[in-house]
Amino acid sequence: MVERNKIEVDSLSFFYDDTKTLHDVTLQIPEREIFALIGPSGSGKSTFLRTLNRMNDLIYKTRVTGKIKIDGQDIYDPKVDVVQLRSAVGMVFQKPNPFPTSIFDNVAYGPRAHGIKDKKKLTAIVEKSLRQAALWDEVKDRLDESGTSLSGGQQQRLCIARVMAVEPDIILMDEPTSALDPLATARIEDLLNELKKDYTIVIVTHNMEQAARVSDKTAFFLDGALIEIGETYQLFTNPAKQETEDYITGKFG
Repeated sequence: MVERNKIEVDSLSFFYDDTKTLHDVTLQIPEREIFALIGPSGSGKSTFLRTLNRMNDLIYKTRVTGKIKIDGQDIYDPKVDVVQLRSAVGMVFQKPNPFPTSIFDNVAYGPRAHGIKDKKKLTAIVEKSLRQAALWDEVKDRLDESGTSLSGGQQQRLCIARVMAVEPDIILMDEPTSALDPLATARIEDLLNELKKDYTIVIVTHNMEQAARVSDKTAFFLDGALIEIGETYQLFTNPAKQETEDYITGKFG
């Protein structure tokens, strides 16, 4: 099967005011794979992740140069509808952030915002999304309870269900398990392997073992530059660059 690139990044640089924090990043992210971003704190991983759905636009005095194409469309083209883009490229954050509303309303929020009002349709979307997030069986009798009443791991899966409800193509995850215990982390990792059958997933993680367990390809960032990219197994067992080896073996980071 020919590998198809879902995301193509060409000479991407990112600036906070006059400070350049990403330096000419060029990479491709294949469709329906899990793509991990690793590197020490401050290496540019999360900044890069947020360029993929233009979340950085919300930060004052920032700008990008270069191109990011999703399915061949330049997402920084002035004609692009940013709201639509962020539906297609969903985001799951480090700390679970359910709304202080019912479990049902958490998941129904996005579809309602897109104009779906029919209760039957919303109910079907909520069930499907919670099933996709491997949460339905745990909450199906509690849909009127607050999303904040769930455990940390359940809250994170609820946030994943909330992203799924607007039918994205791509899911971005910024250290989605760093606030979770090992059991909840394992549930999320199992879920990722299920989701990649239908979605392209880009995940920032500080957890080297996690990157090795779940991702197909890995990119190593250092000081805002892309140092190395490759098949995860290859990058972890036989990195091409000394900096990558030093980071993976714990010499810094």
